[in-house]
Amino acid sequence: MRYQLAIHRPKPEHERDLIDSMHRFGVAARGQGAIEAHTFKDERSDALVGLAIWRSEDDLTAARPALAAATEDDDFDAWESGPIELFMLHDV
Repeated sequence: MRYQLAIHRPKPEHERDLIDSMHRFGVAARGQGAIEAHTFKDERSDALVGLAIWRSEDDLTAARPALAAATEDDDFDAWESGPIELFMLHDV
């Protein structure tokens, strides 16, 4: 299993744009074989957290073009107050 975790810190005026983008990513991920894809909002910091669960690294690699296409027009530089924190996790 591979777990893809992304932490986003949206500018307040672009929170909805970022949530919509994360939902598009999730739809694309599920359409490309992700076991699960979720968008969460932290109650204390207002950070948005995306979690996608994949069967394997190969499945994730094969899905990358569709994932990129789902968010290709999104202006993350304008929407985010800082860099995206991306974690690629596996069980230990």
